[in-house]
Amino acid sequence: MVSSSVPQSSSFTQAPTRCSGAFALIDSLVRHGVKHIFGYPGGAILPIYDEIYRAEARGDVQHILVRHEQGASHAADGYARATGKVGVCFATSGPGATNLVTGIATAHLDSIPMVVITGQVGRAAIGTDAFQETDIWGITLPIVKNSYVVRRAEDMARIIAEAFHIASTGRPGPVLVDIPKDVGIEECDYVPVNPGEVKLPGYRPTIKGNPRQINGAIQLMQEARRPLLYVGGGAVTSGAHQELKQLAEHFQIPVTTTLMGLGSFDENHPLSVGMLGMHGTAYANYAVTECDLLIAVGARFDDRVTGKLEAFACKARIIHIDIDPAEVGKNKAPNVPIVGDVKVVLNQILNRIQELNITPSDDRTHAWLEQIKEWRKDYPLVVPHHGSSLSPQEVIVEIGRQAPYAYYTTDVGQHQMWAAQFINYGPRRWISSAGLGTMGYGLPAAMGVKVALPDEQVICISGDASFQMNLQELATLAQYGINVKTVVVNNGWQGMVRQWQQTFYGERYVASNMQSGMPDLVKLADAFGIKGMLVQKRSELKEAIAEMLTHDGPVLIDAHVKQDENCYPMIAPGKSNAQMLGLPEKSKIDQAVGIIHCSQCGAKNSTAHKFCSECGTKL
Repeated sequence: MVSSSVPQSSSFTQAPTRCSGAFALIDSLVRHGVKHIFGYPGGAILPIYDEIYRAEARGDVQHILVRHEQGASHAADGYARATGKVGVCFATSGPGATNLVTGIATAHLDSIPMVVITGQVGRAAIGTDAFQETDIWGITLPIVKNSYVVRRAEDMARIIAEAFHIASTGRPGPVLVDIPKDVGIEECDYVPVNPGEVKLPGYRPTIKGNPRQINGAIQLMQEARRPLLYVGGGAVTSGAHQELKQLAEHFQIPVTTTLMGLGSFDENHPLSVGMLGMHGTAYANYAVTECDLLIAVGARFDDRVTGKLEAFACKARIIHIDIDPAEVGKNKAPNVPIVGDVKVVLNQILNRIQELNITPSDDRTHAWLEQIKEWRKDYPLVVPHHGSSLSPQEVIVEIGRQAPYAYYTTDVGQHQMWAAQFINYGPRRWISSAGLGTMGYGLPAAMGVKVALPDEQVICISGDASFQMNLQELATLAQYGINVKTVVVNNGWQGMVRQWQQTFYGERYVASNMQSGMPDLVKLADAFGIKGMLVQKRSELKEAIAEMLTHDGPVLIDAHVKQDENCYPMIAPGKSNAQMLGLPEKSKIDQAVGIIHCSQCGAKNSTAHKFCSECGTKL
């Protein structure tokens, strides 16, 4: 099993004054707390790998050899999401570097701190179309927070320190450091730069909110009768979970989260209305449509959340809190914009409320909360039962029931949305590609989480199409004994593509059926030396999940589910949040939970009653 603790670098306090650029790199990484590196070697980066050999012998770091560079980038991403620390991945020049691009873009769109190290051809060969040369600096410019080409070995320590500082402060994101081969070999006068010693003139993220804007936000909260907290990934990044809870409870404000915001607020809390957006809960989408105040916290008004933008929160005044000034007002103009770190700003609001001794009246939002309760009763999330066929929702609900405190990664598609709908996550325990929607993300990301947190239960929920994109990382799990549990929700299709083809393209199913050529996943797991299990019946599910969780080692479950199950609710493109497809019929829901409506007065009664409890009419 991968070690959770690597001894601090023996070179940390005794760095030589003359050393190679490769040594300066590895020593700088260790000084910035790096214990694990995910990567794949190649010619241009071999001088650096030669230094990793020595660093591993000293116990400074551990290198995890992935089977594809994309797996390295996703593993570093998962490592960062689960811990809040900077994830690190390595690749060589040319195809090695370009194989990282999808992972870099994934981290960029979800604001994940990563430092990406790539090898490059020697300085004299740059620009000559040398073997395995690509301009990875230029290729990645739109998808990184910053990037460097190290031209001199003596600049290594400063550049690495700056890269970590930029990646982890303000709005986090990936930083690329491209290192020519001869820079890794070149000797220099090495002057270490430790965390906290970085000086970057002009780079000063705004942390505190403007006091006047804080007062303006509080004023709107006092006036609102139908407020709603709309919470995104910024709340998770800043660790603002307690502050969010305090604010919601003080003003009795219901809370909805984005896909990235899952885990920032306990979904079992009475004020939670779950996820909003394209596949969010009906009650969250109705709430954002009818609210009179929308408090956006670390969210960016993404199109998958807003639907038809002009109809989104169209009755509401808006408070927008975000550390990135470019996001404030980008898609929706706020009445009160507040630039700052979410945790800091929420603390400012809470402290100001205490200073002013603001105690809202108990009945101010009572009618609003009652309305949301009605929506929740009328349009609950439904777990269907299809006779002998196992529904995908049943699989996901059972996983969540047996492992309520696990760290979860997902791939992208229907299974991702069902996992978002039916499992309640704690802070940083939901790890999924949101902005880029990267298929193949789940397994390597889970690998990164487990390496970072070896004592935690880590579960990857995947789909049969997504899983096949990076299944080679099963070999990495096997080699290092990384105890990740993977459940493939196997419906034989690219499920979300099939759903869209059914709904919007006249049931013309093109290139979405995955059944032909689908490997036997149990045999595949066995080929990698991993325990494989097949689940085809409801009666097998509970026991299989229990066995998976108790097995000492990685496990792959192939769960065969109903092939044509659709993920609802769903907002069609160009429609508002209130225009959802697939909402359950009230009569069927009432029948399922034992409720009958009185034909005379409309009151709800238990089906066990013969007469209406309100008007006495015979039922």
